[in-house]
Amino acid sequence: MHPPIEPFATGLLPVGDGNAIYWETSGNPAGAPVLYLHGGPGGGVKTGYRRRADPERHLVVGFEQRGCGRSRPLATEDPDRLATNTTQALIADAEALREHLGVQRWLLHGVSWGTTLALAYAQAHPERVSALVLMATGLTSAAEVRWMTQDVGRLFPEQWQRFHDAGAPRPGQRLVDAYHEKITGADEQVRAAAVRAWLAWEDAHVSLVPGGHPVAQPADPGWQEVFATLVVHYWKHAAFLPEGALLEGLHRVTHLPVTFVQGRYDVSGPPDVAWRLHRAWPGSRFVLVDDEGHGGAGMVRAVEEAIAARTAG
Repeated sequence: MHPPIEPFATGLLPVGDGNAIYWETSGNPAGAPVLYLHGGPGGGVKTGYRRRADPERHLVVGFEQRGCGRSRPLATEDPDRLATNTTQALIADAEALREHLGVQRWLLHGVSWGTTLALAYAQAHPERVSALVLMATGLTSAAEVRWMTQDVGRLFPEQWQRFHDAGAPRPGQRLVDAYHEKITGADEQVRAAAVRAWLAWEDAHVSLVPGGHPVAQPADPGWQEVFATLVVHYWKHAAFLPEGALLEGLHRVTHLPVTFVQGRYDVSGPPDVAWRLHRAWPGSRFVLVDDEGHGGAGMVRAVEEAIAARTAG
């Protein structure tokens, strides 16, 4: 990774519906623009993403998606405003930021949930995208939500049973819907217990790397509640996209360069998702890191190489 750097500019950009998104820019103000789209939803930006692009050659842009991090208001502060937090709104927010910064086209670097958002943004605004570098790719489809909340429990039966029992779905109710009711409900104790159970399941199923450990998440209960709220909100609604929409819309972006970086042991975002996209995307590159899961040092190195290659010249 490149040396740590600090932003040379930050701000809060009003984007409508009473929301303002936090943004930051680092690197070379005149460099090739790279937009980082964080995971979660609700994960926010940390400092490491700034080190994946050469600060001498790139303008590195990050923003915290509406409702999380330093953006305001938080998803937990005004439940009524949660209905305005959709993929379509996030796409519009990214466009507002692009216009605010005066960027013509940028490379999209998405991670986990950020890959869904990157693909959706690129299909909505292909003329504003120079390339894509996607790590731990997922489409947040209803089928994938079922996999992450139900089917993958076959690999983690003890942890999934605890997850299921804490969610306590009614007969015929999807587990994600049961958690959505609890995490967005008015009972503070029920909400807190559901958040803890949700995060425990996220940590349990994210990877099959032998002896691996989940990425440490902030211990702050407020951060955890925002994160769980936004995840169940987007998962319940399958990213607010019709089933199969991102696959059906691939023709809008297959002229763009793209690199998919996956970990073989990733069971949260299995490699076959990126593989299917790669097979349908002429000229795409698929990098499979054999000994990592939902992220890792080898995957980050592959991302760095891809960003450098996709912006060469």
